[in-house]
Amino acid sequence: MKKFLALCRMVKIEHSIFALPFAFTGTFLAAKGWPGFRVFLLLTIGMVAIRSFAMGFNRLADLKIDAKNPRTQKRPLVTGEISIKETALFLTGTAIIFVLACAGMNTLCLKLSPIALFVCAGYSYTKRFTYLCHYWLGAVLGLAPIAGWLAYDPTFTLSAILFFFGVTFWVAGFDILYSCQDIAFDRANKLNSIPAHFGLATALTLSSFSHIMTSIFFLLAGWAAQVGVWFYPVWAVVALILVFEHLLISEDDMSRVNVAFFTLNGVISVIFFLGVLASIYY
Repeated sequence: MKKFLALCRMVKIEHSIFALPFAFTGTFLAAKGWPGFRVFLLLTIGMVAIRSFAMGFNRLADLKIDAKNPRTQKRPLVTGEISIKETALFLTGTAIIFVLACAGMNTLCLKLSPIALFVCAGYSYTKRFTYLCHYWLGAVLGLAPIAGWLAYDPTFTLSAILFFFGVTFWVAGFDILYSCQDIAFDRANKLNSIPAHFGLATALTLSSFSHIMTSIFFLLAGWAAQVGVWFYPVWAVVALILVFEHLLISEDDMSRVNVAFFTLNGVISVIFFLGVLASIYY
């Protein structure tokens, strides 16, 4: 049990709340309602598996970096609670579970599964060569609504693609905020990020721009999916939460960045999915 809890802490299992609601958004919109137990279960298993794979791979790839950073020195892989061998076995297991879940969905999902694993693993190295790493991470989570759609309907649609861009900008926007905590460390260790490259003021501006784009793409995605009227007031609430998120922090006060990063963004993903459900059923 102790080892299991350490693994959960390593991959921050609670952060699944960011991606799962958007995967469900895709599959419920594709089905125009309940997608069926099989699709729902396989999608849930697949999403948790690949997200765990991505986080575990990131922790392994960044082990030496995390050991230097005071903010990350208590992570289980750094402290030795979990060994490198155990992490490698964990990655193998989650990758296999993900591929099997995709195989249970449909042929297209199975064919795309290696690409999804590559994209997720590739993010871990982007900070070494580009400050656009936040947008790669955004694209990783942006695949969630597309995955949800394809799990039920193996065709690429305009709505799913627009949701992809909405989630991409959403995640990139709050990841830029989160990275502001590591400006000095990233510069000292020659790691790339928008805050380290452009400075705090520009980073906050680009984060705000990303969340403006999020609101636009979410609105367009809802329109393309021909959602019901209840979607639009919920969309407005999400947009207002994003505005409030940026009011919490400033160049002179970054003390509430964790509230903006986890609490509010977890609320956004859940509220958004509930808005989609309301637009389908009411």
